[in-house]
Amino acid sequence: MSSAPDLFEAVLELPDASARARYESLVGLDDVKARLNKEAQLLLHPSSLEAWSQQFHRRRISACDAFADRHPVFLFAGDVGTGKTALAESFGDQVARSIGLPIYLYRLSLASRGSGAVGEMTQLLAAAFDEVRRVAATPPGRDGKRSSAVILLIDEADALAQSREASQMHHEDRAGVNALIRGINSLTEKRLPVLVVLATNRLQAIDPAVRRRAAATFRFDRPDDTQREAALARLIDGVALSTDEIRGLVKATGAVDGRPYGYTYSDLYQRLVPAAVLAAYPDRPLTGDLLLQAVASIEPTPPFVEEGP
Repeated sequence: MSSAPDLFEAVLELPDASARARYESLVGLDDVKARLNKEAQLLLHPSSLEAWSQQFHRRRISACDAFADRHPVFLFAGDVGTGKTALAESFGDQVARSIGLPIYLYRLSLASRGSGAVGEMTQLLAAAFDEVRRVAATPPGRDGKRSSAVILLIDEADALAQSREASQMHHEDRAGVNALIRGINSLTEKRLPVLVVLATNRLQAIDPAVRRRAAATFRFDRPDDTQREAALARLIDGVALSTDEIRGLVKATGAVDGRPYGYTYSDLYQRLVPAAVLAAYPDRPLTGDLLLQAVASIEPTPPFVEEGP
């Protein structure tokens, strides 16, 4: 049986300079970032909604009630390499700066899956939520403001929250989903400053009861032409490329004849540009031709084909 600390990767206190740099490097996600920051503020720091209402309406308007009983859960859904995990691990930095509170990022470890022994997954998840509640339960100060908040990130969430409607589902897995739901419900009932982020590339495999509890679902798609151009411009800043060369790169990394999908963000950041740099290093400059040669030799990651639960 794992102890509570073993259930998490290294805990990160936000704001943090490295998290901020990673957050700012995620280009093409401005709309998602803006909505995410607002949604997270209202869940982790609900008094900010009251302050807004008083400022602009001089009273607490009834529309605020719509936010009263929302479960503190976000779903990040999208294909592999579209930036959902990178954003899940870094957006708390911006939120911490916005609300003026430290946020502790807890990333659930694979240890929480257990070894398959009867009752083990349930006990591990219960221990994980106990730890998160303990950290978040610091009483508010005289001004009613909490001293800190917590984000609990569960990556590859379909491994823990798989739909209980699946006929082949093992009893232990069903019990794990039940434990996850109980943990989420406990956060809602206690109104603790905890936000649970479930990241998955198999949204339809997530149990319907978990999906219904999501206060917001953020969908991540492969970058379009404008987003790829912005990502490439950041990656090759300082390289003398003509407008035509940049346009050629944008076109080549998108959907082409015989391939209905383009490159993901991780394809651009982790495979394409590094390959071109390696081809240039150490005896020639990085050029548009080398980047196009890298495109010709590196196929983008195929889309994840989601199957039903």
